[in-house]
Amino acid sequence: MLEIALSTNQTLWTVSLVVGLVVALVVWGLLELLRRTVLEVERAVDDLWTMGKRLAQNTATSHMLLTTTERGGELLEELEQHRAPARGGGP
Repeated sequence: MLEIALSTNQTLWTVSLVVGLVVALVVWGLLELLRRTVLEVERAVDDLWTMGKRLAQNTATSHMLLTTTERGGELLEELEQHRAPARGGGP
């Protein structure tokens, strides 16, 4: 009876250790998957941040286009005023 109890006890310990090893391997695999996913997300965020900065640089002065158009129209009107006397026409 004692031998059966030792054998059963050893079997339970072996099963416990194997289950623990399997659980540890599954946890390691999940953590590795999480690490790779985090690195992929980090790369994507870095790319997005870089593109956002480039877009901001390219559009930083777009608010001045309306003013530039207005000033260009005013300049054209003034040029026409200066051309008229040069052609012999009156103001």
